[in-house]
Amino acid sequence: MIDSFGRPITYLRVSVTDRCNLRCFYCMTDDPEFLPRRDILDIEELERLCRVFVRLGVRKIRITGGEPLVRRGIMDLLRPLGQEIAAGRLRELCLTTNGMQLARFAPALAATGVRRINVSLDSLDADVFRRITRGGDLATVLHGVSAARDAGLAVKINAVALRGVNDGGLGDLVAWCGEQGFDLTLIETMPLGGLAASRAMQYLPLDEVRRHLARNWTLVPSDYRTDGPARYWDIRETGCRLGCIEAMSHCFCASCNRVRLTAAGSLNLCLGRSDSVDLRTLLRTHDSDAHLERAILAAVAAKPEGHDFAIGAGIPPVSFRRMYQTGG
Repeated sequence: MIDSFGRPITYLRVSVTDRCNLRCFYCMTDDPEFLPRRDILDIEELERLCRVFVRLGVRKIRITGGEPLVRRGIMDLLRPLGQEIAAGRLRELCLTTNGMQLARFAPALAATGVRRINVSLDSLDADVFRRITRGGDLATVLHGVSAARDAGLAVKINAVALRGVNDGGLGDLVAWCGEQGFDLTLIETMPLGGLAASRAMQYLPLDEVRRHLARNWTLVPSDYRTDGPARYWDIRETGCRLGCIEAMSHCFCASCNRVRLTAAGSLNLCLGRSDSVDLRTLLRTHDSDAHLERAILAAVAAKPEGHDFAIGAGIPPVSFRRMYQTGG
């Protein structure tokens, strides 16, 4: 699959649920509206769509949510996708999680063929973590991270940088990740889902964060790249990497290689756009995959050149979908 701007589309992010066992304020309200279960793709439908994308050229699949490990039957999806890796048709299968269920699932994840996970962890201060997640338990997540490492999974930590919330503890995350041998990726907050003035005030450009971190750490620009949008720096003192996803301050759209499939079967071509393509109806009304393949190829051909993100008081969001409705 190649879009009209010559970008190969090889990376699919699949949301398996819009539900989550945390309520991070930058992702959802404290009383979110979840989709009716009849609108959510079942495991067999998700597997079918993933296989279609693999046939069309996707080589990396990331499973997301909501929180993917609260999805009933999640292993029944991961096992056949792991077989795609064993057959050489899929290069990588990975997962993003909040870590709350990792202690329970880590060995099973490793057995399916998942080799890398991203764990969303915005603070090592238990009180700050509880505030961001609206009640989450930091100790549970840290226990899950340890279990994942013991199971042989490569762990990367993701943290959203929030001015006035967790910015004072980002250096602690760098130090802890260095001690644990984990890479750390920082993410700028994005104007999704009805951004309020308070959210605009929390926006923190990552070049500002790097300047602050450089007082204590030697950050060396790295050529290391993954299939994602992060730029990387080597942290000389720890031997680990710092990744930065700067959707607001350093647009990475020119190298975008991914599309997103929501739990309801909508294909989103750009995180920063509201348009989508309904694959669920085609999936449920046609036994043949030919209609799905044509719809996907047409959608990829129409993938926009870039997002329209802008942030500030009074600026409306580019998409009223919240992150948990889109897939991380």
